[in-house]
Amino acid sequence: MKISVILDFIDNGLLALPEFQRGYVWNREQVRGLFDSLYRRHPIGGLLVWATESQTASHRGDSPLATGVVKLLLDGQQRMTSLYGVVRGNPPKFFDGNSNSLTGLRFNLEEETFEFFQPVKMKDDPLWIDVTALMKKGATGLGEYATLMSANPILAPHMGEYVSRLSKLLSIVEVDLHIEEISGADKSLDVVVDIFNRVNSGDTKLSKGDLALAKICADWPQGREAMKVELEKWKQSGYNFNLDWLLRSVNTVLTGEAKFQYLHERNSDEVQDALTCATKHIDSCLNLISGFLGLDHDRVFFGRFAVPVMTRYLDQRQSQGKSSMDEKERDKLLFWYLQAAMWGRFSGSTESFIDQDLEALEGSDGGLDKLLEQLRLWNGGLRAEPGHFTGWSLGARFYPVLYFLTRVGKAKDWGTGLELKSGMLGPMSKLEVHHIFPKSKLYNYGYRKSQVNALANFCFLTKESNLHISNQFPQDYFPKVEADHPGALESQWIPMDPTLWELESFPDFLEARKELLAEELNTRMEVLLHGDLHWLEGKTATIAVDSESIGGITSEEEEREIESINSWIVSQGLPSGEITYDLSDEQTGMQKAVLDLAWPAGIQTELSQPVAVLINESSETHSVASLAGFRCFTSTHEFKHYVERDILANEAFR
Repeated sequence: MKISVILDFIDNGLLALPEFQRGYVWNREQVRGLFDSLYRRHPIGGLLVWATESQTASHRGDSPLATGVVKLLLDGQQRMTSLYGVVRGNPPKFFDGNSNSLTGLRFNLEEETFEFFQPVKMKDDPLWIDVTALMKKGATGLGEYATLMSANPILAPHMGEYVSRLSKLLSIVEVDLHIEEISGADKSLDVVVDIFNRVNSGDTKLSKGDLALAKICADWPQGREAMKVELEKWKQSGYNFNLDWLLRSVNTVLTGEAKFQYLHERNSDEVQDALTCATKHIDSCLNLISGFLGLDHDRVFFGRFAVPVMTRYLDQRQSQGKSSMDEKERDKLLFWYLQAAMWGRFSGSTESFIDQDLEALEGSDGGLDKLLEQLRLWNGGLRAEPGHFTGWSLGARFYPVLYFLTRVGKAKDWGTGLELKSGMLGPMSKLEVHHIFPKSKLYNYGYRKSQVNALANFCFLTKESNLHISNQFPQDYFPKVEADHPGALESQWIPMDPTLWELESFPDFLEARKELLAEELNTRMEVLLHGDLHWLEGKTATIAVDSESIGGITSEEEEREIESINSWIVSQGLPSGEITYDLSDEQTGMQKAVLDLAWPAGIQTELSQPVAVLINESSETHSVASLAGFRCFTSTHEFKHYVERDILANEAFR
């Protein structure tokens, strides 16, 4: 079938994209290569379509399908979307991706090459032809170019040759593509998706979550959008979750399992009901965690895959007709959440650990006690030791713990003496990380980065207080804080021995404060257990922390730079990265490193390699990330250059 006819089929609703397909992921280099191959009449491969009744076909986009039998594109989405976008001048109705890859393609009449528009190189150069403008006008456009060339003394001598090349370019749409069709009553959605995954080599294969969502959307076309509405609601509240995470909770509510395959046989009504229940329970979890633990935004919301287990527990209670949780049950559930998050229960092999915990909830003997026993068997004793606060940077596993202690321990601001609460008003009341011993002076004195940015050297203050203290030594500003606001220092677990406030005593200060932090954390755990302290007994787990290589964001300035990179990449139509990505051992959950900003599945999901941005990190951190398969960048400029050149394929950066 000719390409022109295929494009007409898309316009007329005879060819569409099945709901289970992912969005458009090609970059400009791939689009350029496609047109170069077609111009030179090199083979670009055929298409695979699924012929099915339009009434039962679940397709992407909001354009109506034609009546009768329609064809859903299984293999060839990237090629046909690219052709449609360049030839028609706008993406097809089913488009979902970065439209920059489809705009600005130019053809050089002399060299017969394709490149994307570069103002300095191409502006006012008649040899560079706008491919889309020519394609949209067709033969009329060819005539217009011929007239312009005849009037140009430079082009006129080559007019015949150039017109021939433009005709060849226009005839790209007359190239025939082989279309292989699968049809028949035996071709269920399961069979078709399996075929898709087997034959799809150029496009993106479906993950387990995508496959489950595809099957859901086949029966419930609005399913994806319904879930996105819930994700946006949580985003507005400061939490960034994805479809896979939400679907995991839907799955645990509906099937009691972590593996997505158990969703496949469920009908749309069951899934819709499960989504309603799951979102209700997730809201309850977020309210509990933010209200009673103070973990009220995404940066400090660790252990997020504990939530699917919690939603299952809450749903079981609801299905059993139980009333609201009393204080003891509520706090035991929160105790389990904190412990699971602190020890990285779900940082490694997420699915298998969720399954183990779901199993602990089942049966007459299942419940919170069994869940806690399983956690203790896996991790050891659940009591914190000072060494657990040895980590450093804003990505350390115990950084959210410090925030939790600050919020629930009635820590006071050192400038105002007020308790640090989430509802404090005004831009200067925003909580910021404060280095108790000033960074600049510690570096000047020869302390290492891991010491300067140790958790025990962090506390939270209002922006105004942080700016006022600036880079003073504790021995200079602590006495005034204590005089103006008695008890404010102790409320932030500051050792009150003045000799520890001196620069030379900085290492001893860190050790003393870690003792106080561990003591406070254990006290808070005991409060949550309401006297049932046997859960804290046993040999305490130790965390092997290599303080020289763990990495992570170490300042508000770095955090702003990372957030700026994320905002920029979203503005390019690409997915945001994960800030302070926890790179952990899959089996033990042990934290290997914290990557400032990461795309563990690649910026072009599963088509490009994992990427990490590491600002001011050690060579050890780079080594750990590289061994895990990440391509690492050490500056904003270097990373943006990579995205422009390799992902967006902007020739100006080549």
